Amino acid sequence: MPNGDNWQGDVLRDLRGASGPPAAGTGGPPASVPPAPHSAAQASGTERIPAPTQPPAPAPTPTPAPHQQARTPQQAPTPQRTPAPPRPRRPSAPDSRAVVDSVLSGTARRPQRGEPVAVRVTRAVRRIVSSSAAREVAELTRTAEALQQPVTTGRQIAVTSIRGGAGKTTVAALLGTAYAHYRQDPVLLVEADPALGSLPLRLGAETLRWTTADLADIVEPQMSLLDVTGYLVQLPENAWLLPGSQGQIGAMLDTSAYERVMVALRRYFGVTVVDCETLPAEVARVALSASQARVLAAPATLDGVTSTYAVLQWMQGLPRHMIDGTVVVLSSTVARPGIDVEAAAEKLRSTGAGVHVLPYDRHLAAGGVLRTELLGRPARLAATRLAAEVFQLSQKRR
Repeated sequence: MPNGDNWQGDVLRDLRGASGPPAAGTGGPPASVPPAPHSAAQASGTERIPAPTQPPAPAPTPTPAPHQQARTPQQAPTPQRTPAPPRPRRPSAPDSRAVVDSVLSGTARRPQRGEPVAVRVTRAVRRIVSSSAAREVAELTRTAEALQQPVTTGRQIAVTSIRGGAGKTTVAALLGTAYAHYRQDPVLLVEADPALGSLPLRLGAETLRWTTADLADIVEPQMSLLDVTGYLVQLPENAWLLPGSQGQIGAMLDTSAYERVMVALRRYFGVTVVDCETLPAEVARVALSASQARVLAAPATLDGVTSTYAVLQWMQGLPRHMIDGTVVVLSSTVARPGIDVEAAAEKLRSTGAGVHVLPYDRHLAAGGVLRTELLGRPARLAATRLAAEVFQLSQKRR
């Protein structure tokens, strides 16, 4: 308990704490201060006479123990921190833009089925009275098994053409939707055609924001799939879209940006379908050489077959895997083509490339949003067989 006659000892005790040694002469003044003289009366045990009033000598400032020293803000040591490396500056987020202008979207008619009602009814009756239904089911089962094969690394499939209007984007959209329907791993569709490409429209995307060129400056190796998909357009059935532009003329995509994006995204997606520029654009050539399988879209016309045959002859001079991993798709844009499609397909097969015929379909020919439930049965079966063969070719190339 504090004592008025021993206030200096109390102060020392408080400063030193319970662990510190007690002051010399506990209960009396510090050793540096001499005790007050005693009178004769005090020595004989009579009443103590107080010492003359005199201010006590100042006590020396005690030095607290090292673990009890109070640190002022000026005395607190400043921790040495290693400066973090500068983070690359990411581009500002672009504004979202509608794929189709609201005025133009109002001009579209209601989508129609790929085949007329009479054709569908006739085919249904034939399947009932014949045994073709069982064969079709068995074929579809084999096709589905081929499409569902697991992959150890992401497969990249490039789709290109000799000129515009050959059905390149339609084929890319059909392949992407087929893989997304049959496979469990994520599927990516990349638009590497920034010159007003129509892949987002065909896939039913409503708005666009980030493009292939934008993502080339953003993607980093430590990103997770959730981080990456935040920059993509989500599609039905676990599919994602990376647009090539926002519908603006003059958008460019160089080969270095394309390579950065494709190398970075390959490990996130089981299958990637690339809608390339038309040949002989530089990005298209890079995409064809880097992909495990290639699809060359051509119209089922005389000039389309002639130009495609010339390209296949040129590819014969390249390493053998280029022509072996290429499939030509002859798309009929009218109900009655002006050439013998089967004879033209045999001529193209003589080069060593695979050939598939995509029959005329009213829904595909309309050029609107692709809805697989509205496709005619011949077009739907042809697209599924094409997707299975192209995927098997991609499995052969590591």
